[in-house]
Amino acid sequence: MAVEYVTYQGIKFPPAYNSEQSLRFAHKEFQVQDDDVFNVTYPKSGTVWMTEILSLIHHGGDPTWNRAVLNSTRVPWFTTRLGLESALSYPQPRLLTCHLPVQIFPTSFFGSKAKVVYTLRNPKDVLVSYFYFSKMCTSYEDPKSFEQFLEDFLSGDVPHGSWFDHVKGWMEMKGKENFFFITYEELQQDLRGSVRRLCQFLEQELDDGAITSVVENASFRAMQENKMCNSTLLPRDIMDQEKGTFLRKGICGDWKNHFTVAQSEAFDRIYEDRMGGLMEAFPWGAC
Repeated sequence: MAVEYVTYQGIKFPPAYNSEQSLRFAHKEFQVQDDDVFNVTYPKSGTVWMTEILSLIHHGGDPTWNRAVLNSTRVPWFTTRLGLESALSYPQPRLLTCHLPVQIFPTSFFGSKAKVVYTLRNPKDVLVSYFYFSKMCTSYEDPKSFEQFLEDFLSGDVPHGSWFDHVKGWMEMKGKENFFFITYEELQQDLRGSVRRLCQFLEQELDDGAITSVVENASFRAMQENKMCNSTLLPRDIMDQEKGTFLRKGICGDWKNHFTVAQSEAFDRIYEDRMGGLMEAFPWGAC
C-alpha cells in the first residue's frame, strides 16, 4: 500500500506520527525553555542511542527510568501529535527529540539558552540502516530496491529530506556554546570519553561509578534487551518485526556489505560536491 506522506516546508514526514499542524506548531509556536535539552539527528544516525545516554545522565547513571519507561515518553518527539502532548506536560528540565532540519526547528530556540546535542553518522551507513528501517516501519514506503533507495537518498527524496542539507544546516551551529556535535563513530570508538564530554556540556557531575553505569546501560546489547527502547512493544501495524529488527547491528562500516564499487564511487562524488569544505570535519573523511 502506498504511503501518503505529510509535507511541510517542502519536506516529507511519516503520516502516522506527524501532521502539517503539529509540524507547524513545533516550528512556529512551541515554547522552548532555557533548560531544555534537544536530541537532534537525521534518521538512523544514533537517535535511540543518544536517547538512552541522555536519559541515563539525566538520572545520574541510574538505569531504573530507562528500563521502566518507554524512550518516546522519556524523551518525547515534540514534533508529533502524541509527542507534543507529552512535551507540553513534561516537568522541567525537559529532554526532547526530533529529526527536524535547522530551518524548521522551533524559532523560540534561537533566543533561548536551551541546548542541542546533534549526532550524525557516516551517510553510507545511514542509508543502509534507513533502507532496512523503511521496510519494517509501516509509515514509510517500502523501498522497491536498494538501488532505488540509494537514488532517492542522494536526491533527498526520502522522509525528513536531504541528509546533506540536514547536516550542513546544523553544522552552521558548530562552535556555539549551547550546541554539542558528536558522531556515531566517536560513540563507538570511545563511549566513556563521549559520555564524559556530554556530562561537561550538560553541566552534570557524575562520578566514575555513574559514568560506568551509563556506558554499560547504553551498550548495544543492553539496548537490544531493553523493551523500553528496542521497539518490540510497538504493534505490528506500526513496526513489523517479521520484516526486520529495529536495533539491527549497531556497527560502523556495514555499508561495505551493500554498496557496489560503482555505487560507492558515485556516492563519493556527490558527497564531495555537496559537502565541500566540511569533509574534514568528519571521522569518515570522504566515506
